[in-house]
Amino acid sequence: MNMKRIIKIPAVAAVVILSLVLVSCDKEKIISSSELPHEISTYISIHFPGNDILQVIKDREGLTKTYDVILSGNISLEFNRKNKIADIDGISKLPDSVIPEKIGQYVVANYPDNVITGWELDDKTQQIQLDNGLDLEFNMQGDFLRIDD
Repeated sequence: MNMKRIIKIPAVAAVVILSLVLVSCDKEKIISSSELPHEISTYISIHFPGNDILQVIKDREGLTKTYDVILSGNISLEFNRKNKIADIDGISKLPDSVIPEKIGQYVVANYPDNVITGWELDDKTQQIQLDNGLDLEFNMQGDFLRIDD
């Protein structure tokens, strides 16, 4: 056996073991609402005071944790690893307080007969869904970019 091959085998084994450890950490766990981080509980109480928390799922992927919260009124919330809101889905009008002001103004001006039922934050864009099924995409400053397919 040559020396390069001897060195490669432990390195490959270490990568495989590390991958297995990280994959084995992937799991979802239902937790009580009292176990939610303070920032998330505060967000819900401010923006959704009339909705009860029905279920909380703590999702651990590798070293990061996210939270999925289901509220009464068919509203689901997803919070990212920094405990910031990343996704809101509903079947009726979302509270104005959860929609960036500039996006809300755009919808009122251009779609006066529709309401926002969903909002999602991506890496570089924000997307909203209207009650007519239309998806609109905006940049991080709230400027309209396009109608999303």
